[in-house]
Amino acid sequence: VRPWCYCMTMPTSQPRKKLIHQEVQVDALLSDSVVVTPDGKLQVQGGAWNVLSTPVLPYRHPRVGLAMIIRVPYDLATPEPFTFTLRLEDADGREMPLGDAPPGANTPDGKLRRIGGQFVVGRPPGINQGDEQLVPVAINGDGLEFEKPGVYGFVLELSGREGKRLRLRVTHLTPPTVVSG
Repeated sequence: VRPWCYCMTMPTSQPRKKLIHQEVQVDALLSDSVVVTPDGKLQVQGGAWNVLSTPVLPYRHPRVGLAMIIRVPYDLATPEPFTFTLRLEDADGREMPLGDAPPGANTPDGKLRRIGGQFVVGRPPGINQGDEQLVPVAINGDGLEFEKPGVYGFVLELSGREGKRLRLRVTHLTPPTVVSG
């Protein structure tokens, strides 16, 4: 019996891929709830789903958590602030309400359609050339309303450019029909 041998060789004529990215990248997932701990870790409860099924429409979902990790490469870590904006779109690209606007907000219907903020990533002591820095972001939306089944998308923009789009499908469950014999 001859043992199996797995060998992998890299041709020397091809350049090696760089492991250093020169643009900000975003990893994200939907969850039931999410929080950033004081030491900068994401705690995710009920994470990694993209379908909501309901027997009743319109449907009000108790909570949707969005867990994000923004990856900032060394060369872009400067004292200049980054901005981020989150919105929810329906299949036609119309912005959906994320919740009720805070008191005193100037909105035509009292609903909040965008959430955003700023962050700065400098170069703290101990960071080396080529290191990326991680910025964890946790956003929870309570009571999101979906009028009809279909595809929706959470869109995260970073400094005015789309950084991530998370698809969410809402399905309408129909009760089974009872056949009497």
